[in-house]
Amino acid sequence: MAKPVVPEEKRRRRRPTKSGRVLSEQLIVETALRLLREHGSTGLTARRLGLALDCDPSTLYRYFRGMDDLTLAIGDALIGRALHGWRRTGQWREDLRSIGLRIHEAYVSHPQAAVLTASRVTGRAHELAADEAVLDVLRTAGFPLPETVRIYHAFIDTTLAFAALDAASLALPSAALRSDEEMWRSTYARLPAETHPRIAEAAPLLATRMVTSAYPTALDMLLDSAARRLEEVAG
Repeated sequence: MAKPVVPEEKRRRRRPTKSGRVLSEQLIVETALRLLREHGSTGLTARRLGLALDCDPSTLYRYFRGMDDLTLAIGDALIGRALHGWRRTGQWREDLRSIGLRIHEAYVSHPQAAVLTASRVTGRAHELAADEAVLDVLRTAGFPLPETVRIYHAFIDTTLAFAALDAASLALPSAALRSDEEMWRSTYARLPAETHPRIAEAAPLLATRMVTSAYPTALDMLLDSAARRLEEVAG
C-alpha cells in the first residue's frame, strides 16, 4: 500500500538533517540526478539517497510515495529545465523547434536519468505546461484540432524517442561508446564497393553523420510536413 505524502507545509517544519540541510522535494530530486550521473540507474536507491542527504531513508517517503514517484519527479524536473527561459516568438515553427531542441538537450544532459524517465508520463506541473504550450502553439497557428493532436503526438514522441536513444548511447561505458563510434570508420569505411557499393560510396559521410544525433534533422522533417499540412487546410 502506498504511503501518504506529507503536505508541503508540514515538511517545512521538520528539523534540518544532521548536516544542517533542510530537505525539500527539489533537493531530493537534484541529489537523485547526481546519483544517477555517478552510479547509473542501479545506484538510485532509497538507502543511497538517505546516505547522500544525511537522513533516514524512510524520511524520503514524506515527500514521495515511493521510488517510482521519485522517478516521475525526476522526469518532470528535466522538462522543467527545458522550459526554463523558453519564450514564444509567435512563429509556430520556430517555437516548436526551439522547445523540441530544449527538451532533447535537457534529457541528453542527464543520460542516465533520461533512460529512466523518457518513456514515462508524469502528469506533473512541468510536463503539463509543456504539453499545454505545444498544443497552444499549434492551435494558435491555425491547425484544426484533429491535426493539432496528430502533430502534437508525433512531435512529443519523436522528441522523447530521440532523447531516449541518444541518452542510451551516452550512458554506455566510455569504451563501448568509443567502440560504437569507431565502427563507422573501422568497418563501414573499409567495405569494398564490389560487395557493398552503396555503403562504400556513402562511407565518408556516414562516418561523420552517424556519430551525431539525427534529432534536428528528424524534427525539421516533421515540421516541414506540418507546414505543408497547414497550407493544405488553409487553402
